[in-house]
Amino acid sequence: MSSAEIDSVDLNLLRVFEALIEEGAASRAAIRLGVTQPAVSAALGRLRLLYSDPLFERTGRGLRPTTRANELAPLIEEALYRCRQALTSSTPGSEIKGRTIGIGLSDDSEIALGSNFLSMLDKHLPGVRTIFRQTHSGLAQDMLMRHHIDIAIAAGGLASPLVARHRLGKGNYLCLAGKNTPIPKTVEEYARCPHLLVSSSGFVGIVDEGLSTAGYRRTIKASTSHFAAVPFLLADSDLITTVPAHAARAIERISTLKTFECPVALPSYELELGMRVGSRHDKVLQLVRSLVIESVHANFFLL
Repeated sequence: MSSAEIDSVDLNLLRVFEALIEEGAASRAAIRLGVTQPAVSAALGRLRLLYSDPLFERTGRGLRPTTRANELAPLIEEALYRCRQALTSSTPGSEIKGRTIGIGLSDDSEIALGSNFLSMLDKHLPGVRTIFRQTHSGLAQDMLMRHHIDIAIAAGGLASPLVARHRLGKGNYLCLAGKNTPIPKTVEEYARCPHLLVSSSGFVGIVDEGLSTAGYRRTIKASTSHFAAVPFLLADSDLITTVPAHAARAIERISTLKTFECPVALPSYELELGMRVGSRHDKVLQLVRSLVIESVHANFFLL
């Protein structure tokens, strides 16, 4: 696009594109931008002419981006990010007021970290808003590069030279059970207990690998992909579960469940924080990073 073409384009159209990509519906994009839905529809019409592509297709659940829109998304997100960086220096304090920081993490980390981090953020950066987005080691790097998040906490998967990494430590596991559930003392007793598996696959977890090495196999009565469901599924049942220690301790604090050491030897895992290399000059983001690290070390049980 030539400079003459750029001069003829309303750059606010890029904000509409961003809102449509992230919200998936014109009505929600309108609420986010503080405009009417017809205004968003009109802007989308102009975007379609600009890029000679439908960009979004209607489905029963909203708008689905086309292949072309998905190609444009990281470019437009990067352009808007740079514009926002440039504008933060215009007015003292503007880099904080209304700023939104995206933090990508798994829900076990959010359970352990969330409340304490938000308290620290409110104390040090009261004008900043946080969006917690679910991610894992297979998605975190891509979400960073696409500007879907600004900070990632993950157990691996951050290998790009464009991602600055910080080692947080090694995590381990604890078991959870209802207050009246007998605690297994041996591997054999543990294997005989009815288990709740927390896993994205729903069939096999790290515990099964440890038991297999020891020559045992457990009975999985139920599976869930959400750590937040654990206190509800274990309450008033004889089920036990084995989860990352930071999540187990956090769940124990807000429920009647109790923690206990796992009788099976399980490997630890590395936990690290990642950010885009290009954000190293962003003072607000660097302060948020330090608050995240401080909160992790205060609430996670890391080696």
